[in-house]
Amino acid sequence: MRNGDDDHIGHDHAGSAAGDADIRADQGDAALSAPPSPVGRRAWLRSHRLLVSAVTTAVVALAVAIPLTVSDSADAAPCWSVPAKVRALAGDPAAARTALDPLDDASNLERAHQLLAHDRVCGDGAKVLGRIVTAATSATASGSPHTMAQARSAFAVASALSHRAIPPGLAPAVARMLAEYVVDVTRDVSDGHDRDATGPAEPAEGAALDDTGFTSYGRFLAPHEAHTNFGFYEGLDSAHHVSLDVVIAEVAKDPEAFAILYAAERTYFAHYLERLTDRAGDPAARLTAKTKAEDEKFGEDWHAYDTDWPDNDLEDITDVIAALMQARTRYARNGTIKDLAVFDKTVRAHTDGAYRPAADRVTTRPPMGDIAERAPSARVRGDLFDGRQQLFTVYDAWVRDRGITAERAVTLRQLMDDHYVRGLWLTRF
Repeated sequence: MRNGDDDHIGHDHAGSAAGDADIRADQGDAALSAPPSPVGRRAWLRSHRLLVSAVTTAVVALAVAIPLTVSDSADAAPCWSVPAKVRALAGDPAAARTALDPLDDASNLERAHQLLAHDRVCGDGAKVLGRIVTAATSATASGSPHTMAQARSAFAVASALSHRAIPPGLAPAVARMLAEYVVDVTRDVSDGHDRDATGPAEPAEGAALDDTGFTSYGRFLAPHEAHTNFGFYEGLDSAHHVSLDVVIAEVAKDPEAFAILYAAERTYFAHYLERLTDRAGDPAARLTAKTKAEDEKFGEDWHAYDTDWPDNDLEDITDVIAALMQARTRYARNGTIKDLAVFDKTVRAHTDGAYRPAADRVTTRPPMGDIAERAPSARVRGDLFDGRQQLFTVYDAWVRDRGITAERAVTLRQLMDDHYVRGLWLTRF
């Protein structure tokens, strides 16, 4: 996320030097060093575009081959050593996409599994793999929508890492990828397998609004952007299905990754609210004579048509935030998080601030990567790890600013509260 102005925005934490060294240390070689934070990942990609001037077909083939495992020491279990030519993919986004892209029919999905699915990676290899993930899946610049190849590659990454441990060093990059696709991630965490999905990604045309102003891919979508179908499963064996909630829970073991995912959902929440109408409805929703007749036939209230999907979307955002908080609690209880105070301190160190909706309705439709890049607008107030408090502090201020009627405000607030409690206690992994 972008850093805010220090005169207005600060971190809600008491010191961050101790306990952060292991997480922030970069053991990668200088030529492929990652940026110091997720703030500049696109600038880094652009500046390093020419780092590797050409990567041949043989290099791409090598990227998906499994080299012999080696051992860090006589007592250590074998680890996978990243070959030098695979490292080069981190500096060449086009080659990285070629290595990870499963294609429209997912026929090359196994390549991503061979490249990413390793229990242990030698040395700084996990961070190198993370930079390859970033290179392959990230939008190339602010304001740029994701392409089909990028969106398909994001599916391949999630498929390769489902139902397995993620090596230390890789989790922050995976979290940044999920943040880049926050609309798709939030939708698919709740929906699960999608029977209508015909491939790992959907082109912008397939996500376009129908004659009622509806699309199953979400509200306020950027034009010309491809979307990842994380719920795609038709024709895939179970080993290649994506369990996005499990991936998120695994990534959340890392405090930096936890902070990235939490920030992405909070930015999406602010982004979403400020685009709703003054009745907290979808401005694109359009009633047709057919829609009205169908609703009347089944006794439904067609007057509320524009609020149905905003209700669902805000419930989904709440579900993801609750799932993160549930993961943190479970890991503290079962010992995965060895020291909760150190974990929380590190999360705060990677938290730029809070995100507030604009006081007036916003009509722009930025691509998903720009949602995650949103600059914070305030300091975090209250307990950062009380997700309900953080949501409702933002929500209540928005209700006042926009003059949402009390009846509508209370109804929507209760829906989110119900889903937060449900998400906090629902067993996901």
